[in-house]
Amino acid sequence: MSGHRTPHRVLPQARRFLRARKRTLLALAGWSLLESAHTFLTGYGVARALDDGFLAGRTGTGLLWLAVAALAAPLGGVAVRGVFGGLAGLVEPLRDGLVRRAVSQALASAVSSPARPDAAAADSAAVSRLVHQTEMARDSFAGLVLTTRSFLFTAFGALLGMATLAPALLLVVLPPLLLGLVLFLATLVPMAAVQRAFLDTDEALSGRVGEVGAGFRDVVACGGVRRVAEDVGRLVTAEERLARRLARWAGVRTLALGAAGRLPVVALVAATPWLLDRGVTAGALLGALTYLVQSLLPALHALMSALGAAGTRLLVVLDRFGTATPPLPGDGPVPDRTPEGPGAAPPPASRGTGAGAVPVRAARPRPAAVELRGVTFAYGPRARPVVDGLDLVVEPGEHLAVVGPSGIGKSTLLALLAGLLVPAGGTALVAGAPARPAGPPGPPGPDPRRALLPQRAHVFSGTVRENLCYLRPDATDAEVEEVVEALRLGPLVQRLGGPDAPVDPRGLSQGERQHLALGRAHLSPAPLLLLDEATCHLDPETEEHAERALAARPGTLVVVAHRLSSALRADRVLVLDGTRAACAPHEALLGASALYRDLVGVSPP
Repeated sequence: MSGHRTPHRVLPQARRFLRARKRTLLALAGWSLLESAHTFLTGYGVARALDDGFLAGRTGTGLLWLAVAALAAPLGGVAVRGVFGGLAGLVEPLRDGLVRRAVSQALASAVSSPARPDAAAADSAAVSRLVHQTEMARDSFAGLVLTTRSFLFTAFGALLGMATLAPALLLVVLPPLLLGLVLFLATLVPMAAVQRAFLDTDEALSGRVGEVGAGFRDVVACGGVRRVAEDVGRLVTAEERLARRLARWAGVRTLALGAAGRLPVVALVAATPWLLDRGVTAGALLGALTYLVQSLLPALHALMSALGAAGTRLLVVLDRFGTATPPLPGDGPVPDRTPEGPGAAPPPASRGTGAGAVPVRAARPRPAAVELRGVTFAYGPRARPVVDGLDLVVEPGEHLAVVGPSGIGKSTLLALLAGLLVPAGGTALVAGAPARPAGPPGPPGPDPRRALLPQRAHVFSGTVRENLCYLRPDATDAEVEEVVEALRLGPLVQRLGGPDAPVDPRGLSQGERQHLALGRAHLSPAPLLLLDEATCHLDPETEEHAERALAARPGTLVVVAHRLSSALRADRVLVLDGTRAACAPHEALLGASALYRDLVGVSPP
């Protein structure tokens, strides 16, 4: 999207937002009229004090008019207090709406691409958008409303005062004032475009550096240092170029500020003889100078500063909330959580016809719990497949462990079974139906056929019972007690205060969170449980007991093994090695798969 189209996208939304808050705007306008009266009385009082008082030999009258001008200051203070009270009616709804949009975007992104290697960078961007960018928008919007409102009503009071003192004053002051203002406004749209491009590039550079830092060892091992350096170098060069463009536009803005802030005073001083010849009094000239120096020009300078800084930031941030974050240049997500190098594609995985591979069966009394028919998946059209032509059948009630080197595609496989990813080729079936049923684009809705437990277990604020019964709200007390006993959750539940005690997720360790999540999975009615290293923070004894309890539960269990001991407990083991997939019981794989022997630490026969 071109930055020049940013205002055309944001402004209609801004108009709808303001139209919905007409009462708040009217209240702000009412308080601001007091500010106009303050501005009017300041210059008018000075003019009358000089013409009708001191120059006419009436000192008392002059002092009285100066008192009137001084008393206008408390009037302005009352106006400002009322303005700040009404400002919350505009600012807080904007912030609340942006927070809701940030949360929605983060959840949609996380659910639609669960196995991205850049998940940490995406989480950081989501947190930045939720915290930093929403507060930036809130503060920028508040400052912009204050300065714009102040300038409009201050200018109204000042120009009305000049017209009341001597209309000829407007002929001298308005042209240079408008010239500087127009010149400044002309810089806003192109400056916003450069600012948007700068933010995009800066975010891309931060994400790329984060990826390189996480996989630097693999980058060096794969000989990708030069390629990565060139990639990062292009982003650095682009950001430097955009920073220079921003500096040039800032110079133009400074010129506009000088024209609007200095030329009106220069013009008034230079035109003094002409104004005096036309009957403009000394008091009127001093009043006009007071309007310019004390009210109009400071308000104009504040407006230009706000529009040039806060206004540009607000425009860019609002536009970014309305669009998806642009991808990093050259992005091609890598499978699983440990990439072989930023942007590197994994080695191809061949069809699952290795030792012990389970063929697709033509007929059976009931559908398989999981059935893959020639499934292929790659992260991007040019990336090599993570899963390539895989055939697999998992029978109802079976316990399958998935093992393989980090980055080989284990999490990708579970995401395909969970319906979070769609195969590029072949068919993935769960209970005889597509793993991801046809429907509108976006994250899939709830599916009672399966439950997926990721490595980062989620525990929400609520009671222990609500966390355990989240996937089965109608569970009875007896069923909850049965799950607590089956998974040995009793000590944890008692420490928290019992089943109906509130849970503070921040007070739980990662292992305790996983333990509660496993209880939730056990209580779930889903016949298929998918565990993606969901026990990695548990001690080996607790992990073994939890897996045995889940395997004894009616249904099918597929586990991405964190420890190889999980494979020993499974009915069969699926080994993904990037070149062929092998699936068989533990003992059979020891003789058929060299990779599995290496993983287990057994010497070849």
